[in-house]
Amino acid sequence: MSANLEAKKQVVEEIKEKIQNAKSVVFVKSLGLTVAEDTDLRREFRSKQVEYKVLKNTLIKRAFNDLGVTDFDEELNGPTSVAFGADETSAAKIVVGAAKKYDAKVVVKCAYVEGTKVDVNGVKELAAMPSKEELVAKMLGSLQAPISKFVGVLSAIPRGLVIALNAIAEQKA
Repeated sequence: MSANLEAKKQVVEEIKEKIQNAKSVVFVKSLGLTVAEDTDLRREFRSKQVEYKVLKNTLIKRAFNDLGVTDFDEELNGPTSVAFGADETSAAKIVVGAAKKYDAKVVVKCAYVEGTKVDVNGVKELAAMPSKEELVAKMLGSLQAPISKFVGVLSAIPRGLVIALNAIAEQKA
């Protein structure tokens, strides 16, 4: 076998591993970005632990076909970048935000989330959803609110007693 074929097989294996380890895979068409815009976009991906790569369509198709997924054969044409997200929403949020920010320079193609294909509208819906961490924070805040109010009521009793004792002490003095 040729060295080039072996290198491509290695890349396909790496892509398969990334797909299997990612919670979401978002496909993007990005054309005409300036170097500064592309650098900012990549920096945003890195800050959210999203791996962003420009990959060959044939290698992406081969990786998905090896995993038994053939839903992306039509979408994988033209320039394609792939964002591998560690959670379900972060890659979609960044891509949809970039599409709004950079107009026609960044276009969402589709996504692969939890074993299913998601169309452009589904990616936009994913981007609108709060992340798992945001949901946990809201839940903890909801659980903490009644407890903090109860503590406030309990602390008001001794506070009121101290105020009453101070008032009595001032009257006697």
